[in-house]
Amino acid sequence: MKNMKRIVTLGLAAAMTVSLAGCGGSQKTETKGAEAAAQAGGAEAAGEVDKSQQLIIYTNSGSNGRGEWLKEKAAGEGYNVEVVQIQGGDLANRIIAEKNNPQADMVFGLNAIEYEKLKKEEVLDQWEPTWKADVDMTLGDADGYYYPIVIQPLVNMMNADLENPPKDYTDLVNPEWTDKYTILNFGGGTGKTILAGLLVRYQDENGDLGVSEEGWNFVKSWIQNGHMEQQGEDNVGNVISGDRPITEMWGSGVLQNQTERDYKFQIMVPEVGVPYVTEQVAMITGSEKRALAVDFANWFGSADVQAAWMEQFGTIPCQPAALEKAPEDIKEFVNQVHPQDMDWGFVAEHVEQWVEKCELEFLQ
Repeated sequence: MKNMKRIVTLGLAAAMTVSLAGCGGSQKTETKGAEAAAQAGGAEAAGEVDKSQQLIIYTNSGSNGRGEWLKEKAAGEGYNVEVVQIQGGDLANRIIAEKNNPQADMVFGLNAIEYEKLKKEEVLDQWEPTWKADVDMTLGDADGYYYPIVIQPLVNMMNADLENPPKDYTDLVNPEWTDKYTILNFGGGTGKTILAGLLVRYQDENGDLGVSEEGWNFVKSWIQNGHMEQQGEDNVGNVISGDRPITEMWGSGVLQNQTERDYKFQIMVPEVGVPYVTEQVAMITGSEKRALAVDFANWFGSADVQAAWMEQFGTIPCQPAALEKAPEDIKEFVNQVHPQDMDWGFVAEHVEQWVEKCELEFLQ
């Protein structure tokens, strides 16, 4: 358990630290955000939070029953919430598009790369949750725009009976693994981030899009030696049957599938580690319900609620007190993996161009 806490509170620090030039926002944005935070805090202190008001929450983490569960649990605490599920690749763009007429009050589930885009577009307000001191803020935002709630290690899960399984992505390009592994499409957050995790290994300021020729040759081989996921496929079922015994998956997906399918997967953990993404919660600029949104976020990000969220959906909470209550499968999984050291600023600068190059030049 001590080792698990060390991974979460210390090892993860490198996983989602994002440093983007100019993303801190203008002085105007800082002032506006600080005023919003002060107003929210003042309203809460004065007891002015009206829970009967409807709170609109955008998320990319509301599928598979999460949105319904959250709405029901929140109602039990007196909140009236509407959870709007939007695919990760579209969610940030939706918030930016609604900049002049915001439709939501808060957002959770995106990672720091997406939140940095939102900061730059001046569509987030500064705020501060009551549980700020409880979580590792190297995973969140030093400027106070977004705060960490859930971590997601991104891995390859493998058939339990696979002999001499690959230890790294570099093994997958060998002929013995041809068409034996599924790569998630690059339009989704998991596939895109795993691709980034490979390319940052070959960072070269003089290379094409910041990547060396060796790196591009490797990624081309990795893509063309594997199988890109197709709509309607049961990637997890293919792993269990052995038809295609390796697939990419996010952490809670591994844990949920192990429970639902009563199956124990092998996990590929390269020596350099695996990409970790951190789901965050933030306040959308222009909301007239800031105090209520902050009050709700204080409840949602608390140790008790995050422990219940973990128990229901197999998530890995950033709250140490919640993680202490983790069932054995989550503890075991967390102890198996460790974060890859990634330059997230470099990733944010190039990832869309990387995806475009791979889709245009390497997909067959």
